Amino acid sequence: MAYLQSLLLLHLIIFSIMNQTQVSLCATQKTLILPLKTQTLPHGLVPKRQNPTSKISFHHNVTLTVTLTVGSPPQSVTMVLDTGSELSWLHCKKTQNFNSIFNTLSSKSYSPTPCSSPVCRTRTRTLPIPVSCDQNKLCHATVSYADASSMEGNLASETFYIGNSARPGTIFGCMDTGFSSNSDEDSKTTGLMGLNRGSLSFITQMGFPKFSYCISGRDSSGILLFGEASFSWLQPLNYTPLIQITDPLPYFDRVAYTVQLEGIKVSEKVLPLPKSVFVPDHTGAGQTMVDSGTQFTFLLGPVYTALKNEFMQQTKGILTLLNDPNFVFQGAMDLCYLVPLNRPILPQLPKVSLMFRGAEMVVSGERLMYRVPGMVRGGNSVYCFTFGNSDLLGTEAFVIGHHHQQNLWMEFDLVKSRVGLAEVRCDLASQKLGLGV
Repeated sequence: MAYLQSLLLLHLIIFSIMNQTQVSLCATQKTLILPLKTQTLPHGLVPKRQNPTSKISFHHNVTLTVTLTVGSPPQSVTMVLDTGSELSWLHCKKTQNFNSIFNTLSSKSYSPTPCSSPVCRTRTRTLPIPVSCDQNKLCHATVSYADASSMEGNLASETFYIGNSARPGTIFGCMDTGFSSNSDEDSKTTGLMGLNRGSLSFITQMGFPKFSYCISGRDSSGILLFGEASFSWLQPLNYTPLIQITDPLPYFDRVAYTVQLEGIKVSEKVLPLPKSVFVPDHTGAGQTMVDSGTQFTFLLGPVYTALKNEFMQQTKGILTLLNDPNFVFQGAMDLCYLVPLNRPILPQLPKVSLMFRGAEMVVSGERLMYRVPGMVRGGNSVYCFTFGNSDLLGTEAFVIGHHHQQNLWMEFDLVKSRVGLAEVRCDLASQKLGLGV
């Protein structure tokens, strides 16, 4: 799971990304295109399915989630889409907190993984917590997250379906015990789909060399794609290499999508910071991860403070500070503003550019501010800056969340070890593929 996934499950709107799977053939390999549809839903409402035989449902509730089918006969499950973790897992035991489960007894293709299997002995080496052997000599796995949430269960193999494509023998965690810091939100999903570069991640097991997604910030459409993206309308991507560290370090995730952040600009002013503050130290602390399982972007303390001060300086006379030292949104976002309720749009704001080696991510307009749901102060809404302080969360890393990846084509290339991005209107891209509303 992403470092911050469960920490970000408070007071957020629910999006639903419903998609209809289309399988197309590129010149070199099969590509799975999953069109996304987003709509704002009342809390807890599940979208209606429009074509049950070919539909994969997405919805977006702080994290992105995918609904697909697993087992024989197929059962519908909903999984968090997470580039920040490896092991995919499902709840397999119904409890008071977790109502959506995968029923192993109903599936003819379910097979638990014994401790003696090569999967248990060799392919689990990059999991953060080593596997163990339970009393039934089955491979026992534990996953634990930064907010103290944890899940335990056995590794197993099962048939997963992406649209009409069956993937038998997929390894996942069948979890029967656990603790969640936010059981109300977690009860809406069945599990998590790990998409990092580890041996057991979903994308590694599927055998695709790359995958992409495009999240619309404008309307209800978007794209998730496994395989090669060859579209004439997609401008060339700017690539930034993945940082490779072979030696095990205590605070460095070697299978994350780690890139090198080299600087930050506000408008055209580069923050006066040495490049060394963006480089991981001898313990591995300070890596920069691209993470679909975290909503906002979090920066280590000195970098966050410099960005906060410069943004405040450039928005003097444009925005009114909240000036409430007791209010910190989601525990790490302490730069907030008052915006009159009768103001239809935000004023023009200075853009923030994240400068990577070989690529740049520009955050502008509405993506810079997030309205705190339900909070009103004297005729004003409260908006918070969408960058937070990693130090306040106890996270020793820079984390680039999916809110700042909106309207970007994001490609994760496992073969060439790089991440590519290009600006694109994701709603229009969806229409070009015939997947729009």
